[in-house]
Amino acid sequence: MIPLLTLGIPGTGTTAVLMGALIMYNVQPGPLLFDEHPTIAWGLIASMFIGNLMLLLLNMPLVKVFAKIIETPPKYLIPIIVAISIFGVYAVRVTTFDLFLLIGCGVLGYFLSKNDYPMALLVLGLVLGPMIENNLRRALTISNGDMMVFIHRPASLIFLIIALLWVAIPIILKMRGKNVIVNEEA
Repeated sequence: MIPLLTLGIPGTGTTAVLMGALIMYNVQPGPLLFDEHPTIAWGLIASMFIGNLMLLLLNMPLVKVFAKIIETPPKYLIPIIVAISIFGVYAVRVTTFDLFLLIGCGVLGYFLSKNDYPMALLVLGLVLGPMIENNLRRALTISNGDMMVFIHRPASLIFLIIALLWVAIPIILKMRGKNVIVNEEA
């Protein structure tokens, strides 16, 4: 929370979602948050303080109940979580497209987690996607629709190379790991 509130940089997936919610309400987290929106900043800090007090009051007597919940086998817990997710997504707009989107994102998330991609970055991308899309549209408008503007500028080229490596390196390392295992068995 501290990097989000002071610098405007989300440190985890949870703070990335919170940053997305703040941006949707035209509140830009960062150094000017306490000057421009002091009621939101101090309200957030007060809610964290009250939340911690409530957690302390609830956790002391209910620690055994929470321990029993943790012991629940995944074969019972996972279907309950999936059912609650499906009902929640359908209840928001009552469209089947949202259900298919949920299933597609779930399958994509499963394959990404199986290939050791960090999920926090995926959530961060989903939250910051609209802002990136607006800036992409602005850059293409300035360059009259020429996509080569991203390659001609050194800063954007460096960021594109970093993004490409960020996606490619885990795949290469995973393939090299499988090749090493195959060669050791032979």
